[in-house]
Amino acid sequence: MERRASSVELRASGRRLAGYAALYSVDTRINDFTEVIMPGAFADTLTQGRDILALADHDSRALLARTKSGTLRLAEDTRGLAFDFDLPNTTIGRDLLELAERGDLGGMSFGFTIPDKGERWIDDRRELRSVTLHEISVVQSWPAYPGTVVQARRRPDIVPPAPRRLSVWRYR
Repeated sequence: MERRASSVELRASGRRLAGYAALYSVDTRINDFTEVIMPGAFADTLTQGRDILALADHDSRALLARTKSGTLRLAEDTRGLAFDFDLPNTTIGRDLLELAERGDLGGMSFGFTIPDKGERWIDDRRELRSVTLHEISVVQSWPAYPGTVVQARRRPDIVPPAPRRLSVWRYR
């Protein structure tokens, strides 16, 4: 499994983190080659309904959320792979929230494998056209990809009902 990390802009609010785990069309130097994630690279994974984890520093013992339980929400948009997850009331969850609110987190990362024909090489430039996503991670130190976004967000504790209106809340 390959892992890529990115620098981060953080939104910390309430007990949620949100932002981008990967950005499209940004050239990033990885060792002796340049890598770029193409728009739509995560589409197959997201439509397959795989159970994807949110971790701290790629550590499976530091589970933060997962798609199977609905605590991790992922979506592609024109910018990249957007995420939104509910932080657990655990030591690591509280620590990450504190670091996010202070602006001390290093970035976001993701762990993936590449299916057949999921990449294209042009000289020393690798285009990731389709990846099988396994996890996203909050990185506390130095990321590989610049520009990813992580922000803590407040989730409303109580949603007041509107008179004679049905309110539907969706997380994107």
